Amino acid sequence: MAEKLGIMVCGHGSRNQNAAREFAVIAEALKARNPDMPVEYGYLEFCNPVIASGLDRLREQGVTRVLAVPGMLFAAGHAKNDIPSVLNTYQAQNPGMVINYGRELGIDLKMIRAAGDRIQEAVDEANATLGEVSRHETLLMVVGRGSSDPDANSNATKVMRMLWEGMGFGWGETCYSGVTFPLVEPGLEHAAKLGYRRIIVFPYFLFTGVLVKRIYSYTEEVAARHPEIQFVKASYLNDHPLVLDAFQDRVKEILEGAAVMNCQMCKYREQVLGFEADIGQPQESHHHHVEGIGGGLEDCPCGGDCDASCRDEDFCREHGLPWTPVHSHAEPNSLEPAFDYAPSVALGGKYGHLMNAEPDAGLEEVMNAPSSGHHHHAHGEACGCGHHHGHDHHHDHHDHHDHSHGHHHHNHAHDHGHHHDHGHHHAPYPHADHPLGPKSMKKK
Repeated sequence: MAEKLGIMVCGHGSRNQNAAREFAVIAEALKARNPDMPVEYGYLEFCNPVIASGLDRLREQGVTRVLAVPGMLFAAGHAKNDIPSVLNTYQAQNPGMVINYGRELGIDLKMIRAAGDRIQEAVDEANATLGEVSRHETLLMVVGRGSSDPDANSNATKVMRMLWEGMGFGWGETCYSGVTFPLVEPGLEHAAKLGYRRIIVFPYFLFTGVLVKRIYSYTEEVAARHPEIQFVKASYLNDHPLVLDAFQDRVKEILEGAAVMNCQMCKYREQVLGFEADIGQPQESHHHHVEGIGGGLEDCPCGGDCDASCRDEDFCREHGLPWTPVHSHAEPNSLEPAFDYAPSVALGGKYGHLMNAEPDAGLEEVMNAPSSGHHHHAHGEACGCGHHHGHDHHHDHHDHHDHSHGHHHHNHAHDHGHHHDHGHHHAPYPHADHPLGPKSMKKK
């Protein structure tokens, strides 16, 4: 039987319905560029269709080989682990279909040029409305997503440097919307001390959503404290033509056999300074807990442009909305170790001492129960590379307000208070107590 190709665009998903609509534009653009192939899309969580549903539709159209492209800027937990886990599971359940997984958008000159256009648009508008400020008197602040994967975080800084140097701003800085440090507010407060007349805040994000809205909100808060500085909010990338071209390039790479996941700096394969305990963690996705859960509530005052206010009990009471803080499972799995402590012992990692510890509350923080029905594997030398666990589960990004599935992300210091006893626990992020990091994201 002749091979039939199809394209699957794999996104994360958001409660913000505008973000979901913008992501769908990518799939439509790929359809226009690939008129001879079926193109579908799906999400890990908080949006429909889920990835498996998109794959079902491709299979129903007779597709035998899927070119799966992650809708991710950088390769952190979602691109390296969660999406591959879903794809591996689907392929195992449907042996007549072959799924080839492509790489993330990554450090790409098309993406840099698209980012430069968004920044230049903001500069031009600011010069027209606020008065001219020279490039040398302007600081560029690039805001990355933030991850527990230092490889992805360092890529955001590389993007910043290329934009800073390419556009000739007086100074450049990077901050992050969650998980790592520095976060947006302390990052902007630091930048305000450097003496520049204008600060351009550019979210290096594909789409709108809770985090982009939060970035702009923090920008306004810091700007109010520094009226002597112009704070200018640049647009995120969205459907810039060069972004769409970069997605098409990723599809071509799969066809040409050139799609290579970045493994050189992967914390799950090699000893990365400060992350030694993460080596060899199993690949498993836990997004099935929230697969298919829709976007923001239909009657929410946000009108679909969710900013996560619906996670707040008082907000829900004020607007007559249901507030459901706990999402639990009837039969939670028993706990077992989330990862092998032996590499941490051998390499001097900070978690090695826990290997023989008694199972008290402290040890429970770093335990994990593999979910039934999900295939997973460790990150060995032949990982291939949909390889890992450690899925930097940035729940600031996931906009959870209605399920607390207790992923006690040890030391992550997230503000979302997940605590159901599903026992899905992740390796600690070693810098969660950083004074400019996740703890400052807690609700005041």
